[in-house]
Amino acid sequence: MSKQKKIMLLGGIHYLLPVIKAAHEQGYYVITADYLPDNIAHKYSDEFCNVNIVDKEAVLAEARKRNIDGIISFGVDPGVVAAAYVQEQLHLPQMGPYDSVRILQNKDLFRAFLQTHGFNAPASKGYADKASAMQDTAWLQWPMIVKPTDSAGSKGVTRVDRMADYENAVDYAFSKSISGHIIVEEFIDKVGCSSDTDSFLLNGELRFVSFNAQRFDTNAANPYTPAAYSWPSTFPEHEAYLAGELQRLMNLLHMRTSVFNIETRVASNGKPYIMECTPRGGGNRLCEMLRYATGVDLITAQVRAAVGDEVHVVEQKPYNGCWAEIILHAGKDGHFQGLEIAESLPARVVEKDLWVKVGDSVSAFNGANDAIGTLVLQFDNNNEMEQALAAQNEWLTIHVK
Repeated sequence: MSKQKKIMLLGGIHYLLPVIKAAHEQGYYVITADYLPDNIAHKYSDEFCNVNIVDKEAVLAEARKRNIDGIISFGVDPGVVAAAYVQEQLHLPQMGPYDSVRILQNKDLFRAFLQTHGFNAPASKGYADKASAMQDTAWLQWPMIVKPTDSAGSKGVTRVDRMADYENAVDYAFSKSISGHIIVEEFIDKVGCSSDTDSFLLNGELRFVSFNAQRFDTNAANPYTPAAYSWPSTFPEHEAYLAGELQRLMNLLHMRTSVFNIETRVASNGKPYIMECTPRGGGNRLCEMLRYATGVDLITAQVRAAVGDEVHVVEQKPYNGCWAEIILHAGKDGHFQGLEIAESLPARVVEKDLWVKVGDSVSAFNGANDAIGTLVLQFDNNNEMEQALAAQNEWLTIHVK
């Protein structure tokens, strides 16, 4: 009888539940790891490991002690570098070289890499202390984006339109940085919607590439936190070029096998940009949405690849109609009273996943961790979807008091 394979998942967030389910369906023993034992994912795993997932040496020690067969940080950005380190040190199946993963995970290093290799990239500079950021201002041309080099979920991100607001943005970015580094970069205005969705690289080849429309709630406490996604994208004419540039990026970094969360946009200057490309599943259930829309199961592919099992089928498939995901969130701090969806919504509600109950405390939407659930919608056509998403407040009400 063969030994049961062990997979370690870094983090304990809600978005890990389908990953745990997929791993169990493959017969794997699942270890979830972070320093918050009350996180929801630990209730569904076979074992909880109490460790700080940004401490790569501590994660390595725990992984070695448990004799794991694979490790990933799916949907959990802070753990990706530690996962890559453990993969390399224990000779486990790798998403790619540790040094390459560090480049992809660090916004400062990533921008420099793009610029060095001739990719379209915004002008940017990184800073390790506030004094340097405040002294080096001659190059700034408003608007600018100020953000930590190592955070996810839009934490610490500010658009700055004038010098008077720059210092507060720098302070905010440093306060959300794990490593104490920030990046200041040119704001790339976009045509249509930016894209933030998942793709899959198998043995160095992009087997599945997707683009979507990432949408924001301009009335949210943090208007830069993604509030909805829809498929297809708003820039189909640029997708082939971006797919080619993404493959070139993977080749240059010698990446191997992983799901990738990729952010792209087309700027008002007509150029397509790769904004971020990280070797992990995106939060906000993006892989689940792609499974709804195409039937391609990237989650199962990822867990099998992580422990060295053959990945059966990952292939490019078209979207089965028009799909949207709404990230449910409160408009203010308070207590949740209910969710109301009007019958006028011209869509099929495929899934309503609510994470709170009446009376629960909820927070204004400052980051991805303030989400209270998701809606999965299928539309008959793109026009109906666009109209519905533009008028979301007419058919969706989240009651808070």
